[in-house]
Amino acid sequence: MDLQGVRVKTNREALQVLMAALRVQEGEIRLGGGAKSVEAQHAKGRLTVRERLELLLDKNTEFLELGLWAAHGMYGEYGGAPAAGVVTGLGRISGRLCMIVANDATVKAGAFFPMTAKKVLRAQTIALENRIPTLYLVDSAGVFLPLQEDVFPDTDDFGRVFRNNAVMSSLGVPQITAIMGMCVAGGAYLPVMTDTVLMTEGSGLFLAGPSLVQAAIGQKTGAEELGGASMHAEISGTVDFKEPNDHLCLARLRSLVGKFGELRKPSFSVVDFDAKTDAPKYEVEDLYGLIDPDPAKAASNVYDMHEVIARIVDRSEFDEYKAEFGRTLLCGYARIGGRAVGIVANQKMHQSQTVAVGPQAGEKRTEFGGVIYTESAQKAARFIMDCNQSLIPLIFLHDVNGFMVGKDAEWSGIIRAGAKMVSAVSTSVVPKITVIVGGSFGAGHYAMCGKAYDPRFLFAWPTARYAVMSGTSAANTLAEVRAKQMERGGKVLSEAEKKVLYDEIKSSYDAQADPRYGAARLWIDAIIDPLKTREVLMTALEAASLNPEVAKFNPGVLQT
Repeated sequence: MDLQGVRVKTNREALQVLMAALRVQEGEIRLGGGAKSVEAQHAKGRLTVRERLELLLDKNTEFLELGLWAAHGMYGEYGGAPAAGVVTGLGRISGRLCMIVANDATVKAGAFFPMTAKKVLRAQTIALENRIPTLYLVDSAGVFLPLQEDVFPDTDDFGRVFRNNAVMSSLGVPQITAIMGMCVAGGAYLPVMTDTVLMTEGSGLFLAGPSLVQAAIGQKTGAEELGGASMHAEISGTVDFKEPNDHLCLARLRSLVGKFGELRKPSFSVVDFDAKTDAPKYEVEDLYGLIDPDPAKAASNVYDMHEVIARIVDRSEFDEYKAEFGRTLLCGYARIGGRAVGIVANQKMHQSQTVAVGPQAGEKRTEFGGVIYTESAQKAARFIMDCNQSLIPLIFLHDVNGFMVGKDAEWSGIIRAGAKMVSAVSTSVVPKITVIVGGSFGAGHYAMCGKAYDPRFLFAWPTARYAVMSGTSAANTLAEVRAKQMERGGKVLSEAEKKVLYDEIKSSYDAQADPRYGAARLWIDAIIDPLKTREVLMTALEAASLNPEVAKFNPGVLQT
């Protein structure tokens, strides 16, 4: 890679601008409900959610926040719900990696919007699959009533949270809840479904608050008498630890986590790791120069994916599998943070390949970077099965335009080969982690372990584009269809009107393909700085290693 080239310099500057804008937006999201809501929280003698995390987490350690963009641009008619009113992520507490689920009471008193429930469920799913100890900091008014029909009844709604509490407990995943504010109605079940319950003085835990109790049964009672910390500690026996305030409650939490038993030995290969000697040989800052972040270039960026791999794996060492065959997909073995991984990555450089079957058999052809051809799919399917056989976690690096089309592709059996790859991904039992680096279009998204294929984590660079096809292709197709519909209705569009129609469709499509749109809907766990890719993967692999149990690999019927 020519690090001094004009294209690299231009890409780097454009991505720096994009990252700066993202950081500003992330800072605004982290403000939660704003200054007035923060003052109201402090007036109650309580800390904000991020102040609590500051005290809870080990000093000088990173918090891998998940779902920060949840509900971004949604619920505008209700004033919005920054981060869906709950903070989730992986952090280190007393040296142990934990999943944290913490209500943000500055956002509508911590009420559960539909996306709040889905975000909590996603955090629980990650904790469940990886057997990660989970801590809940509860400070919530319960379901957001104007949207109760979208929060209450379905399988991926509020009630599933409590079901997950029980299942996690049955599988030996430690769970501790600290009630640090209100915990009412159905939400009152969450703490009691976990292993250990802490509660601060001045908090409330009840199935129905004083007003509802009076309305329902005519009984008048104060909040403290009905469900305060002293009552639950002394009379109902529901609370295991009563704490005077947030600070002491968080100190108790840290103490309890520090006494968790030792983990079982992981099934996956890990060696001693030295952060200095095992670091990649190449500068991570080079990653900024690879991809043009312009949405219009999402499908046409050309670069060598080896350059990405060399900057995220230990010592930049990559044992490439079938390097000369199916060259538009890179497969190979490496280590990240001392942990063995298998990598499946789209190669964006155009490749020369000898045609095996079909009308051009025996001839050389150019294969387009980012496109999955028959040979590429066959290679990847076999590699994925080999990794399952050897208990090696899989990393998928996306920059995929989709599968090849046309007569040559069909004669070569592209559908059969694609089905084989999708089947291998679907039945894979080792941990899978996906990073969308650039485009992730069409069925290529599925074959590269998209969200529907159960990756343990799915991350995206800000250069990611996530859709059925690129905005340019979609706009061309849809604008033509729309124009013909209008013409059938008797209106003939001028070239200028067609251009306006095209621009309108493309703008809408590009907005939906933006990673922020996907992250708002939890299709993406986190949008990450490319420079942080290696450390994010190290954390994700450590989390995956906490669950040493791997089901028997049974790939089922494969197309041959």
